[in-house]
Amino acid sequence: MIITGKRILIFTAAIAAAAIIGACSKQSTQLGFNASADGLALDGYDTVAYFVVGSAAKGDPRFKHVWNGVTWYFSSEENMKTFQAEPERYAPQYGGYCSYAVSEGYTADGDPEAWKVVDGKLYLNYNMDVKATWEKKQSERIENANKNWEAFKTKPPVKKG
Repeated sequence: MIITGKRILIFTAAIAAAAIIGACSKQSTQLGFNASADGLALDGYDTVAYFVVGSAAKGDPRFKHVWNGVTWYFSSEENMKTFQAEPERYAPQYGGYCSYAVSEGYTADGDPEAWKVVDGKLYLNYNMDVKATWEKKQSERIENANKNWEAFKTKPPVKKG
């Protein structure tokens, strides 16, 4: 009877351990926003400024907003309120990852200085050279990136940079 009790205890412990390990090892299939280690989007750049000023502008920590688990900085209270009203409109495409990389089926960091607004959407690239390459086949690359980004929801990509 003691052996049976020990076996039940060991079996129960093994099942519990397997459940805990399985729960901890599950990866989210939702690819989130590309953020710094401390959770800052766009390296602190103001995502609304690309649209209203037409240039990259550093945000001010006094004007910050947390959206989708990421902290966003803005250069003014007005830009912060604009973002709060329509975050999807101003957030960069592909979670702020490099648009060229996503079009090729992987991710790389997006540089807030290597940007372009196309049809009312913000796209970032790894650097200015990559941006120039992306622009040569911009429409095709956006189409490919849109398909890949959708696929990343079920199969997370490899990050290369």
